[in-house]
Amino acid sequence: MKKQFFALAMSFALAASAAAQVTVREPWIRATVPAAQATGAFMELVSAQDTRLVEVSTPAAGIVEIHQMALQGDRMMMSAVDGIDLQAGKPVALASGGYHIMMMDLKRQMKAGETVPMTLVFQKKDKKRETVEVQVPVKPMSYVAPKHQ
Repeated sequence: MKKQFFALAMSFALAASAAAQVTVREPWIRATVPAAQATGAFMELVSAQDTRLVEVSTPAAGIVEIHQMALQGDRMMMSAVDGIDLQAGKPVALASGGYHIMMMDLKRQMKAGETVPMTLVFQKKDKKRETVEVQVPVKPMSYVAPKHQ
């Protein structure tokens, strides 16, 4: 009986360790002025296995999209993307000038010092989805994030 219990416990432990296990590092949202309708959220993502960020939501915004900034000719253009691939063990920075999370149709002003809940949805190669809940601090408009390696 003890052997069966131990085997069952080990199988649960191995299954849990096989999950995508995405780590969110240094998340933050840029504060806004009272009338602003949009802002950005930034962070670094690292996954233990290959996965893809496919969706982001927060009750603080009516529309949340994954965006990318890219140079097109001599102009920097921003556009929505359907997801961001994360290779196992390789950090992906969501930062100004590159990939980021765009929060639009804000429900209220984003004030420095508060925290906003955010849900990140990742899809594995087998199409199974995993959600990661994050409490994201709002930083002052003048905040400069540390450079990610």
